[in-house]
Amino acid sequence: MSETDYQRVAAAIHYLRENTSQQPALEQVAKQVGLSPYHFQRLFKRFAGVSPKRFLQHLTADHAKQLLRQSASVLETSFAVGLSSPGRLHDLLISVEAVTPGEFKTGGAELRIAYGVHPTPFGDCLLALTERGICRLEFIDAGEVDAALQRLQKAWPRAELIENRAAIAATLAQIFKPSGKRDAPLPLLLCGTNFQLKVWQALLQIPAGAITSYGALAAQLGHPGASRAVGSAIGQNPIGYLIPCHRVLRGNGEVGGYRWGVERKLAILGREICAAR
Repeated sequence: MSETDYQRVAAAIHYLRENTSQQPALEQVAKQVGLSPYHFQRLFKRFAGVSPKRFLQHLTADHAKQLLRQSASVLETSFAVGLSSPGRLHDLLISVEAVTPGEFKTGGAELRIAYGVHPTPFGDCLLALTERGICRLEFIDAGEVDAALQRLQKAWPRAELIENRAAIAATLAQIFKPSGKRDAPLPLLLCGTNFQLKVWQALLQIPAGAITSYGALAAQLGHPGASRAVGSAIGQNPIGYLIPCHRVLRGNGEVGGYRWGVERKLAILGREICAAR
């Protein structure tokens, strides 16, 4: 899927959200994104696997509440495995390594980070790799490349950044493999506070197609009442998609925020939920 195709899907999701009460017809939505109803239906089903109307039904607040209730037992089982173990996202095994206090203090000195900007099914992204694993995956829109690179450099101020589009493209091909099955484990290198690391590891316990709330996640972590702190840690997640912060909603079933845009969160989440059904 091209960047233009994703932009059309995102625009359609935005229009559907803004006009849910009116239940717009396929022809109305297609007109909003500049396509014929036939071509728009084909594009959307290729992206999500279901019709636009069915996709929206999965994302209404009432249905989200049902999903939250259904996910509760799944998450309890996942957490029972223990947060210290690697998280498994279906066939994608992710191993997590955190920087040491010394490495944190030196700001990534002597660390070489390869980076590149490439398209994904959810728009362009900046991906950054070290010898020890992925250290950043950030979705970006037009004109945001320089700002994203500045954020990467700020996170690792003394690291050497090297553009390597070939290495990045190969890794992204594994991350967004259509079958969902990866050829090898994907290691992540994380830099954060102890609490942030605990929250990010907890996110890895949420299977694709399941969702949770900020409050429920805080309770699972042993910090009931700390949903705001959990939300703050989620907002600082440096590795989008792989650390699935998109699977956390508000307790009332509303989508809530997403550092890379609500439409993108809905696109990722909706595609996962539809695929799991």
